[in-house]
Order: sequence, then C-alpha cells, then structure tokens
Amino acid sequence: MIPYSKQNISKEDIEAVSEILKSDYLTTGPKVDEFEERCKEYFDANYCVTFNSATSALHVACLSIGITQGDLVWTSPISFVASSNCALYCGASIDFVDIDTSTFNICVDELEEKLIKASKVDELPSLLVVVHLAGLPCDMKRIRKLSEAYNFKIIEDASHAVGSFYKDSKIGESKYSDITIFSFHPVKIFTTGEGGMILTNNKDYAKKASLYRAHGITRDHLDFQNKENEPWFYEQQFLGYNYRMTDIAAALGISQLKKVKVWNEKRNKLANIYKSSFCDTEGIDFQLNNLDCFSSYHLFIIQVHNRKKIFQCLREKEIGVNVHYIPIHFHPFYKKLGFQEGDFPNAEKYYSKAISIPLYPSLTKKDQNYVIENVIESVKMFG
Repeated sequence: MIPYSKQNISKEDIEAVSEILKSDYLTTGPKVDEFEERCKEYFDANYCVTFNSATSALHVACLSIGITQGDLVWTSPISFVASSNCALYCGASIDFVDIDTSTFNICVDELEEKLIKASKVDELPSLLVVVHLAGLPCDMKRIRKLSEAYNFKIIEDASHAVGSFYKDSKIGESKYSDITIFSFHPVKIFTTGEGGMILTNNKDYAKKASLYRAHGITRDHLDFQNKENEPWFYEQQFLGYNYRMTDIAAALGISQLKKVKVWNEKRNKLANIYKSSFCDTEGIDFQLNNLDCFSSYHLFIIQVHNRKKIFQCLREKEIGVNVHYIPIHFHPFYKKLGFQEGDFPNAEKYYSKAISIPLYPSLTKKDQNYVIENVIESVKMFG
C-alpha cells in the first residue's frame, strides 16, 4: 500500500533520540528549551512554547487569549475536530465560516458577510481560528483587517503549514495573528512522534501558555503570590494541565527541523508533477493558490465526481487515499449542538468530491507515476 503520507526517520534522527535515552533527562529538560529556541529563530517568532500535541496547544492558546464561557469562536468546517473542540474545552460556543471553493480555506467574503450580520444582533466572535488547509495559507491580510474592525482575536491553526509562506512572511511569524499553532504528528511536515507548539509575539500569552501546560505551577519566586520564598517552593496559581513535551520528542524535533526546507521543496516538486499530469484530465480539480503564497503541501487534495467509486478503486489498487475532512458539523456530537447538513454548502460540496492522494518527500517517481496512471484511469472510468 502506498500511503497518503508517512514520517521520514533517518539514522541521524534515531541517534539524536538514542542520546537522550542515555542522558539524565527524559521528560521536559534542556532539549525542550533548545527546541523552542531553534524554532523561535527558524520561524521568526518572539516566543515559543512546546506541547505534547497540537490539540493541547490549541486548547492552551484559547485559554491564554482569555476564551471562556460566554465567548463565541468561529472556525472552518473543513478541518480536524480539534480546531473547534478547543473552544468547547474552554466553555465557549462554536460556529463555522464556509469555505472558498477554489482554495478550500475560509472564504473571506463569507467571513465579512457573517460579521456584518453578527454585528447587527450583537453576536460577534471573540476569536477566529483560521485553518491553513493542506499547507495553503489563508488570506491573512484581509482577515487581520476584519479582526481590527470587529474586535476579534486570531489563532492560526497551521498544523499543515510548517514551512509555508504567506506572501513575504513565514507562517509561524504570527505577523497577522495573535498565536500560531503547529502540529508535529507523524504524518505532518516533520515529527516529534506526537507534539505541538505555540508561536506568538505576545509575552503575556507565552507566559500564560507555559504555566497552563504545567498544571498552572510556577517556580519563579518573582511571580509568587504567597510570602513563602524557600528555595524548594513552588505554587499553583490557576488550574492547568499536564501538556508538556518530553526531551525525547524535542531531540527528534531538533533533528527533523533541519530538513524542513528540503522536504518542502520536494513536496512542491511532487505537487507540481500532479498538477501538470491532471490539468488536461476532465473531472479532476485541485486546490488553487490565489495569493502567490508558498504551500508546504502537507496534503494533495483532488476533487472528483463519483468519489466513492474512485476512492474504492484506488484502494483496491493499493493506493492509500484518504479524505480530509468530514465537515465538522456532520459529526453526531456537533449535530447535538444544533448544526445540520445544509448549513455550510461550499464545505459540503467540497467534501462530496475530496480525495487526498499520496504525497510525502520519499515518494518515488515510480510510485507517483503509478498513482497518476490509476487516478486518471479511475476518473475516466467512473467520473
């Protein structure tokens, strides 16, 4: 089976992890600090806080911004459920903004129209979680202008977009947002096994995030609220969580970070081969970059008619296609919150045609050609 994605682990990666297993620190220690420093430099961010998953990072990002019961958060219906669950963890309400049919990201025209309507009934969001689907950045300049006009915060869920650029700025720089989130799950651009990260230029958000990931506990005597000041003393200042990254994961991340640029160049070459191969085949569409941005191409998503038969045909040919994503509002849990099919027609139309086909740096020319031949053949047969 040719998978839709997979991790790439080298001898150097294994050696980096082995060194930690022989060291004095296995959990949060000096390698976590080093990983954070390297990522701050790599992504041009002022502050970096690591986590055991991107879901944890999203949760803490919402908490650090101040999202709580009574707040309203908007996001894209085409994402993994963590992009919306993070608001619910905080006691906030959730709603969605329909997508653009060419980029598959949040449609900014739809966003503006929804904001205008919401302002008239005093139901504006406190936060927008934008999702850079498949690594393609959203139109952040326009979204930032709307945030200033309607007074909401922005979190970039950039789980797919490590190494992507929005025009002249790196995703992770948070030039047009308050916080950026990365994921280091094995199928993402690079991996720490499991892991996530907050990148921000706001000192207060970073400080809160560091406490939230470690039970709300501080050991900094300058921040103590109690009068005790013994050398062993620490205090819990609010309810936090055990969301810390290990040194084992951080060591793998440091080793993998060095390869991001090369891997993303390879991903773009493979994506361009797909696009040139499919451009003359009727019945195959793919994500369009309307903003002259650099995508990391975490995924290569095609749109086809008769998706079910084509999906099954490709699986039978040992091609591990997948679907990203089932619209969040389709899930039973979200239907219980009042959402229903028909609420976000662009997202639903996208979902009915979406298939993710194999794309990862180690994909061979032979395997990619096999994928291309069978995609075209199945579309001609069933499309």
